[in-house]
Amino acid sequence: MLDHSELLVVGECVADIVRQPDQEDRVHPGGSPANVAYGLARLGRRATLLTQLGPDPNGRLIRDHLASAGVTVRTDGSATATPSAVVTLDGAGRASYAFDIAWTLAPVAVAPAPGHVHTGSIGAVVEPGSATVLDIVRGARATATVSYDPNVRPALMGDHAAAVARVEECVALSDLVKASDEDLAWLYPGEEPEKVAARWLEGGPAAVLVTRGGDGALAVLPGGRITVEAAPVEVVDTVGAGDAFMSGTLHALAAHGLLGAGARDALHAVDRDTVTDVLRHAVASAAVTVSRAGANPPDAQELREALVRNGVQGASGARGGART
Repeated sequence: MLDHSELLVVGECVADIVRQPDQEDRVHPGGSPANVAYGLARLGRRATLLTQLGPDPNGRLIRDHLASAGVTVRTDGSATATPSAVVTLDGAGRASYAFDIAWTLAPVAVAPAPGHVHTGSIGAVVEPGSATVLDIVRGARATATVSYDPNVRPALMGDHAAAVARVEECVALSDLVKASDEDLAWLYPGEEPEKVAARWLEGGPAAVLVTRGGDGALAVLPGGRITVEAAPVEVVDTVGAGDAFMSGTLHALAAHGLLGAGARDALHAVDRDTVTDVLRHAVASAAVTVSRAGANPPDAQELREALVRNGVQGASGARGGART
């Protein structure tokens, strides 16, 4: 059973087969929602992942990986093969993806209600499972805040207009949205990311966060914009960077008491200093992840150390057992 204090993540697990020039293939546990749940658990948060995993070696690899951080894994009981993706890295560590994925998540009772629900990526757009995901989100809003990350994968998005409509439906159900500038460029070619974020904000979220790779991140709020620079780091690869940013964001928001339906009004009235602090935690989390291979986000101690290196000390009390 899910406790109200827990964070529920709904979406896919993917076995990432990482391919680099002149190296043997490596298999990493992945999938954006799975990475977010893993990152939250690494930071000391109680995280449950509702997903699909096959009874195959990749499924066992992913389940063991999630359990190692303390993630509670729930499935719909299906025996479909564990999804996979070939992740090809170029000389700069930038990733491109080729997928072998079916997403057929069946309805699952979620009770008691979690305090926060996060979803996104493939799980929120690929039918027929995406319909289940949106039903879960709609049902949870009475007791939980909701976050969403489109994490666009063009090869799996289907018809462009339909994909945009589904993304906008998810945005309207969310209290917090995070997207990369690359996501927004695919969804709305030629439009400025900040203008898209401002338009999304009008649909209901308290804030829209936009990640910009080496140029840092920005938050668009009803009262304006906030920007934070990227943390200086030597990039090994970018796999899981956006997911680490998301888990760092939710970790900091939880520390500020801004998750859960009872905190919805406070989240929608959040002040600029708090958002700046949340962004700094998110950027630091992503920086640790890109500094090493695969989707390998920081634990609480590593995040504290990254914040200190970036000149952020004691700003929020964001914690995974101890104050940051």
